[in-house]
Amino acid sequence: MTSPSTSTLRVGIAGLGAIGWKVATALATGMDGLTLVAVAGRDGAKTATQAAALPGTPRAVTPAELPALADIVVDCAPSAAFAALAHASVAAGRVFMSVNAGALLANLDLVDKARASGARVIVPTGALLGLDAVRAAAEGTIERVVMITRKPPNGLEGAPYLVERGITLAGLAEARMIFDGTATEGARGFPANVNVAAALGLAGIGPDRTRLQIWADPAVDRNIHTIEVEADSARFKLQIENVPSEENPRTGKITALSVIACLRSLTAPLRVGT
Repeated sequence: MTSPSTSTLRVGIAGLGAIGWKVATALATGMDGLTLVAVAGRDGAKTATQAAALPGTPRAVTPAELPALADIVVDCAPSAAFAALAHASVAAGRVFMSVNAGALLANLDLVDKARASGARVIVPTGALLGLDAVRAAAEGTIERVVMITRKPPNGLEGAPYLVERGITLAGLAEARMIFDGTATEGARGFPANVNVAAALGLAGIGPDRTRLQIWADPAVDRNIHTIEVEADSARFKLQIENVPSEENPRTGKITALSVIACLRSLTAPLRVGT
């Protein structure tokens, strides 16, 4: 992979939905040391139209073509597309950046494969906060990590966990806890909702030991995540209230901004945070 200190890095994006389109726009309008060279999506014709609307007109390609064209492959596609793109990118020695932390849990062999190929797998902070503190605490001993998520019901409706159990949230009049388990189980049952829990687990004591509660709450209009950590170095409680994206209420507006910030950090002369 080309060193970020010597030349501009080529970026390819898979998925031009609520997150990917904002990231693509930021790259296409100018980010130091980075250039958007290609975009990919499920609908080739739609992707070509979107690519043509971006400054610099990046190539519209299939996801399978991205690793051959880009130094950095940014995965903003649905989680079902994760495995093929991730393994191809890592095999090619690329930087693979994904918002699908939950899908990564089922593909952790990517870490060893990245070590062998010289690739890097990066999970942006996304809609969460405090991952720097959790990572630092994990250098010592963490006894307990709990995450409590509250979302408007329409941001949770249709999740596999609910569909499998015949649970509907339509007309919900008061807050209802719909899940209580591990981050691993939550990421599997709510793949479009709690990638944040998977990221928290990977940053700290592991997703199998990270506890997760999910509440559907008609009284809230933001996606609220509260983290409680008990460690030998610190005890902390953090809360973030994210404004849902207009295009997709399952994700917060800040998620795309987090990916953009993560990309900037790859070439920035100053980096603040762990």
